[in-house]
Amino acid sequence: MKLPIALTCGDPAGVGPEIANKAYAVLKNELSFFVIGDRRHFPKSIEISDPSEAADTDGLPLLHLDFIAPAVAGTLDYTNAAGVIKSIETAVLFARSERVSAICTLPVNKKVLVAGAGFAHPGHTEFLATLGGVETAVMMLTAPELSVVPVTIHVSLEHVKTILSADLLERTLRITHDALIRDFGLNAPRLAVAGLNPHAGEGGLMGREEIELIVPILDKLRAEGFNISGPLPADTMFHPPARSKYDVAVCMYHDQALIPIKTLNFWAGVNITLGLPFIRTSPDHGTAFDIAGQGIADPTSLIEALRRARDMAKARAVYNDKH
Repeated sequence: MKLPIALTCGDPAGVGPEIANKAYAVLKNELSFFVIGDRRHFPKSIEISDPSEAADTDGLPLLHLDFIAPAVAGTLDYTNAAGVIKSIETAVLFARSERVSAICTLPVNKKVLVAGAGFAHPGHTEFLATLGGVETAVMMLTAPELSVVPVTIHVSLEHVKTILSADLLERTLRITHDALIRDFGLNAPRLAVAGLNPHAGEGGLMGREEIELIVPILDKLRAEGFNISGPLPADTMFHPPARSKYDVAVCMYHDQALIPIKTLNFWAGVNITLGLPFIRTSPDHGTAFDIAGQGIADPTSLIEALRRARDMAKARAVYNDKH
């Protein structure tokens, strides 16, 4: 039996319930998934009692969790923060016990989680790393045109140089390389690494991080057989001929990675967490409180995230069978 994908509820006051229903309408005959959340927040859902029942419903399957309160679309509300966190934790338990093939997460609002439940993590990625028992998880954004990985994620620009280290860069590159083999079916992944500074430092004239930090790590991994180019000037990495030469662009900070991919394809991007003991994807957008409840939210990113979760689960299963 094919295992379903667990979809966490996200913030129930955002567009999550709407796009979940729209995604189900598109994917119901293509793949199996179910939502973990409160039935009041997903009124068109069909309640199930176990993940194994997800493929047998005539409507969006939902595994019920009791939340404190109903949700008002578009209204910031801290009341249900603990329930949102519980949905994520439940999905991870299912994944780690091999009752689901993958996890897909609907968008959360970090301010709500912090104020409503004392959430102590910078974001979804870091929380999932803790739940997965790994020291480092890597965020990848992928679309048909481009895949990117930021080495530093949810930190201010003034703190990037403090956090960026040879160890973090090496771990990020190794996790990305291994995930491309295991979860994407690439036998010889090609990584392109951006510099930190303008023009990749221009030989030290605009900063020495490339010379002193990035180059030694790239040389070390090349000596092990990694196919890595860089450090490259970020302003010349993302035009079509440049993109044809690599599978993933590894960037030094958040916006260096996310601006090009969201410019190339804002609607179909997928957020993936690499390095976890389970598959996790997510739509590449937020809660969109400003349009929640209006029936106009675009489900494309969620649809692609669910498809990507399915494909990654298949690739990992093939890899595990061979190894």
